[in-house]
Amino acid sequence: MNDKSQGVFLHQLFPNLDHHYKGILQLLLHFQWIWIGVIYIDDDIGESYVESILSIFAQEAICFDFVETFPQISFSSEINPIALEGLKTISIVMERTANVVLVLGEIQSIMVLRIMLQFSKFHDIPMKAKVWIFTAQTDFTSLPLLRSWDMDFIHGALSFAVHTKDVSSFHQFLQLRKLPSEKEDGFFHNFWEEAFQCSFSHSNLETKPGGLCTGEEKLETLPGSVFEMSMTSHSYSLYNAVHVVAEALHAMHSRAVNKRAIQRRGRRELLNQQPWKLHHYLKSNSFNNSVGETFTFSSHGELIVGFDLINWVTFPNQSFQRVKVGGVAPLGSLGKVFTISENAIIWHNNFKQIQPISLCNVNCHSGYSKTKIEGKPFCCYDCHLCPEGKISNQNDMEDCFQCPENQYPNVDRNMCLPKGISFLSFEEPLGIMLTLCTLLFSFLTALVLYIFIKHRETPIVKANNRNLSYVLLISLLFCFLCTLLFIGQPTKLMCLLRQTTFGITFSIAISSVLAKTIIVVLAFMATTPGGGMRKWSGKQMASSIVLSCSFIQALIFTGWLVTTPPFPDIDMHSLIEEIILECKEGSITMFYIVLGFLGFLATISFTVAFLARNLPDSFNEAKFITFSMLVFCSVWVSFVPTYLSTKGKYMVAVEIFSILASSAGLLLCIFSPKCYIIVVRPELNNKEQLRRRKS
Repeated sequence: MNDKSQGVFLHQLFPNLDHHYKGILQLLLHFQWIWIGVIYIDDDIGESYVESILSIFAQEAICFDFVETFPQISFSSEINPIALEGLKTISIVMERTANVVLVLGEIQSIMVLRIMLQFSKFHDIPMKAKVWIFTAQTDFTSLPLLRSWDMDFIHGALSFAVHTKDVSSFHQFLQLRKLPSEKEDGFFHNFWEEAFQCSFSHSNLETKPGGLCTGEEKLETLPGSVFEMSMTSHSYSLYNAVHVVAEALHAMHSRAVNKRAIQRRGRRELLNQQPWKLHHYLKSNSFNNSVGETFTFSSHGELIVGFDLINWVTFPNQSFQRVKVGGVAPLGSLGKVFTISENAIIWHNNFKQIQPISLCNVNCHSGYSKTKIEGKPFCCYDCHLCPEGKISNQNDMEDCFQCPENQYPNVDRNMCLPKGISFLSFEEPLGIMLTLCTLLFSFLTALVLYIFIKHRETPIVKANNRNLSYVLLISLLFCFLCTLLFIGQPTKLMCLLRQTTFGITFSIAISSVLAKTIIVVLAFMATTPGGGMRKWSGKQMASSIVLSCSFIQALIFTGWLVTTPPFPDIDMHSLIEEIILECKEGSITMFYIVLGFLGFLATISFTVAFLARNLPDSFNEAKFITFSMLVFCSVWVSFVPTYLSTKGKYMVAVEIFSILASSAGLLLCIFSPKCYIIVVRPELNNKEQLRRRKS
């Protein structure tokens, strides 16, 4: 309109455009078509449409593979220039990866697209199946030249149309339609000749394969590409426009008649009715058409009505069918705005009736996260496997996330599984094996102790300080048995007893070995002429060494238990798939001080025994102690790195193994030779052999 003031008198039979675009957006989001192409008419209106739609769609994460123009057609346009102008656009459409193309056009845009696609076949442009989405302004129009052209491209297309209802009498009206005289309607005669390819004039028969027009031809015999027997949405809008004006005129006329009756009674004159007054009745009333549909105009003069979603289905006989598969509710409606019936949609044959996908790249499945590709739109991304310890449980997640503390990721990293409870139990194979080893070595220790007590009066038992041997064997027995405290679910009492029992009993055992080593040296020095060490080689010396060393270790444990005692704890982070029930040392420093003191005693014993290994001893006590201390130190030196590198129940198993191995080394290296003589070679267990070996 040149005069903007006339806008108040405009009533358009097309609903709000923004509402229309939102319906298109809902369709794209429903099928997850986020990578689309757009073609629009190369004019000012087309550019304004594109500017509006691009901003709306981009806010909802829709990306555009291309945005291209196609030519506009008019009554003076020729087909060849239109086709050549559109070839570049068709080439881009077919080369790009977007399977969905939105056509922002006008009523004749399908005809223009049909011409462009037909001419592209002669320019070696490879054709690909696309899902064409047409706006509600578009409709199927044709030219006589296009009558036999392929329509397959529109098969499976989707379009929006202003909501319509079937007008049942319209089909009957067309069937009974009589050909008017040429004077009455010359346009209808021209249409009749083009539609039926006949002529009313003998002079034009050579160019018309249908022969002479009789006027009795039936419109229903024409293919759908030439003439549709059903009322289209554009025709329905015209149909409603007639009803709206008629209803408004009727309302205005009825009011005027009533006023005239009142004025006659009051002897007043009636003013002439002005056409502009019709606007009041158009704006303020709701209207019903002949099919019972009610509609009104908004304050902006726009029809308040929804849209139908149409699926185009073509047939080999050049006909087609518009199938309603959904719709958009009118602006301001309550409830669901967008509806669609996916099962009713017929897709293009090349898609094999599988819903087409239109993405820049395939979706990142669960277990992967998206990574942006530099220089590409945000819809284009790479997929990377979630890092260890994280998952993604939906497609196209921006980032992976951690599972809760009590759960862990599965192998595919797309779901969290509950963590198992982990502790060294008596029921599992490892626990059973360590328990059997503990019982076996405990039995052997008790057996050795029994042998020594039974043969306590024999020279070999006496010669090696039998009291120290008893203390050592009893302490070793407790060393073996204390490992049972490390097996089973940790409790507060168990955590306190574990390291305490282990540390004290091992201190007694190592201090007993140290006492035996020192007594061997002192005994040799006491038998040396002029030696003054006889008074130091008695029982008091051995007891002093054992008690003093054990007392120092007891002081260390007292400080440990008073300040930061061990306690049961739950570790959810060390192992991915398990929750570890463990005993925390409380103070790792105190734990290593205990081990360090044991190592100090073992080092002294090893050093003294090593230096005394060649002393003339009847039963090589110093050599046996040297070897046993070598085994002991080797076990505990390798224990520290192994202990630090393991987690959970295997850390406990390492400590149990170290206790068993070191204790077994002491038992076997020190006592097995003596037991061999006592049990197998009793003839060697006498004073004569002792003297002979010394001499």
